[in-house]
Amino acid sequence: MLLSASSSYLLLIFLGYSLRILREYERGITYTLGRFTGVKGPGLIILVPGVQQMVRIDLRVRTIDVPSQDIISKDNISVKVNAVVYYRVVAPEKAINNVADFMRATSELSQTTLREVLGKHELDDMLTARDKLSADIREILDQNTDQWGIKVSNVALKHIDIAESMIRAIGRQAEAERERRAKIISAEGELQAADKLVEAARKLNSDGGAMQLRYLSAFQDIANDKTNTIILPLPLDLLKKLG
Repeated sequence: MLLSASSSYLLLIFLGYSLRILREYERGITYTLGRFTGVKGPGLIILVPGVQQMVRIDLRVRTIDVPSQDIISKDNISVKVNAVVYYRVVAPEKAINNVADFMRATSELSQTTLREVLGKHELDDMLTARDKLSADIREILDQNTDQWGIKVSNVALKHIDIAESMIRAIGRQAEAERERRAKIISAEGELQAADKLVEAARKLNSDGGAMQLRYLSAFQDIANDKTNTIILPLPLDLLKKLG
């Protein structure tokens, strides 16, 4: 009876060391005498105690909160940028066998890639083309983490912080640009008006009837005025006849 109880106890210990249950989103990287022998799961996994070992790995989407990085833009403006990276393990054997800590490695690579990509662009691109820059970063990360069995699904730039002094400088630059454009538009308007006046003068000079109509129009405008004194312009040909 004592032997039977001991056997049952030993059997329970054996089962405790040899049975593993993996959830749907988990996989087990198994090793036999230290040699990689396959990926198991999900479900019930039986291991030989002392001979086989297993490392669990989660296949669900993970996130990396990339801390703020000091970046010098292409137009020499200092900014701080942080981002979030979404990724998941698609090849568990690579994630365990090819890199010591795939989560830390992906995080470090995300930081360096963020600095390298954004440092090649001007501040305007960072502010107006976030989606494109995020896609570029995601593509580079996805290519470099493929050897680790990682799939980067999305990268989102969260905040782009600019120093207060630089914000004021950008505001002054924008104001100067608006004034420059306003002066150009005003000058172009004056040039067009001058061209029209020259064209009208030429036409009036070549057509006497048109000149008379212009005199009548001017007289009507003066007559509608409430001033007491009216000065009528006389045509030059009439003055010559009077002389």
